[in-house]
Amino acid sequence: MPPVSGVEQICSLSRSGRSSYLKANTVMKAIAVKGEVRQDLGKKSTKAARVAGLIPCVLYGGDTVVHFTTTKNDVKQLIYTPDFKLADIEVDGKHYRCILKDLQFHATREDVLHIDFLHLNEGNTIKVDVPVRFRGTASGVKAGGKLLQKVRKVKIKTTPEKLVDELLLDITHMELGQSIRVRDIKAGEGIEILSSPGIPVATIEIPRALRSATMAAEKATGGKKK
Repeated sequence: MPPVSGVEQICSLSRSGRSSYLKANTVMKAIAVKGEVRQDLGKKSTKAARVAGLIPCVLYGGDTVVHFTTTKNDVKQLIYTPDFKLADIEVDGKHYRCILKDLQFHATREDVLHIDFLHLNEGNTIKVDVPVRFRGTASGVKAGGKLLQKVRKVKIKTTPEKLVDELLLDITHMELGQSIRVRDIKAGEGIEILSSPGIPVATIEIPRALRSATMAAEKATGGKKK
């Protein structure tokens, strides 16, 4: 993955409409989704699609609105993952660069009832939640502490050509009992972090056994000095 600052992202668009976001010689993950155009948008047609094992979907953005159906197998890598991924949606021979915007699940089952996708248009600002990943091993962990991750995603505002699939946070300097916060994340050029800067992202917890051992050692040392 790239450094968290000063990284140039490049959006390349092929003649067929497929796209890739290149970041420091890596390609942002895009999941291929095939869809069939929905001609009838009524409740009866929607119910019939679900009975047939299909998921009604819509993609929108700019002047584009496309209603279609797809299968659970096509979208499972977008839904059941902690990662942030692009969707390369093919409907009626056309390709659309999208991100998953909204999901509707059944109230009592895990069935996906409907999916909204946002069509990415170069230059148009978008807001998305991306994972926070750690770089390095904290000094406090090496000393016996436990790393507790309190925030797994942060909201960012950017444009499609600057979009990243994660933000990296260097934790090597963290000592026992210390916290690192959203404000410590260094986002790349053209990316604004919208999450509250004071929120702790991670803390190095001092285990009870280590705390007790430290207190006992300090007491013993204090006793010798007397």
